[in-house]
Amino acid sequence: MRFRPWPKPEPYRDTSRKRAAFKRKQRLEREALPLFADMIAAGQHSVEEEMARRHIWWDEREREQRALRAARGRDARARLFALPNDLRDTVRELWRSCPCPAGPTYLLDLLHQIVVGRVDPHRPPWVFDGKLTARTTPNPEKFDKAFRQIGHRKVGGGPKATPADEFLFCGNLGSGILFLRTRVRLNDPHESYYTSSSHRLRDSHVGRAGHWIDLEVRGDCSDAELELIRRLAQEADTRPVLIRRVDALIPTSGETAP
Repeated sequence: MRFRPWPKPEPYRDTSRKRAAFKRKQRLEREALPLFADMIAAGQHSVEEEMARRHIWWDEREREQRALRAARGRDARARLFALPNDLRDTVRELWRSCPCPAGPTYLLDLLHQIVVGRVDPHRPPWVFDGKLTARTTPNPEKFDKAFRQIGHRKVGGGPKATPADEFLFCGNLGSGILFLRTRVRLNDPHESYYTSSSHRLRDSHVGRAGHWIDLEVRGDCSDAELELIRRLAQEADTRPVLIRRVDALIPTSGETAP
């Protein structure tokens, strides 16, 4: 079992920032107890002495870390070879593909997780082997159950006319994702829109002229699904609904978003 090589040791670097940080630490210690500032200052050593101590401590810590890593490596190998042959071979293959750093500490943790049952060596958590399935609504009872709103903008309008609401919906009845766009169409083009809460498809209403809902459907959709969408939309609105397939949801000529 191989591990990542230990980084090449480097000597302790004496920098101006480290010196300034040490001086600030000593100053804060004195300011924390102003009545004993002189006593605290007498027990503090110089920055030169601190840097010399850190050089010695750095080398000692490097040796301790190397010895600790070597001990953990021996412990990890011992635990690995204590496993049954089949499981040991599986863990070795698993370790080669594991995204964890190749260190003995991580191998020990992996072995512990396998022993306590938190990691299945045959189905590791970092390997996705599930099948993606689209979220569908094959038999919706209401329009809002099958489609959710993903867009809203204002279209049409002019100097004396109020723009209408255009809504974009998406959903999947089972054949694939569908995009729906609803907007109000006027029988009288000189009529204007105004917002009303008396209708349920979240669209605009008009004052006096006749009007209807234009529902465009983009995506793979069978005739039966198209009729289902029309029925659900009609049940969700009191105005006539006309449904049609489109290749792309392109704004009608002359309609721009303000």
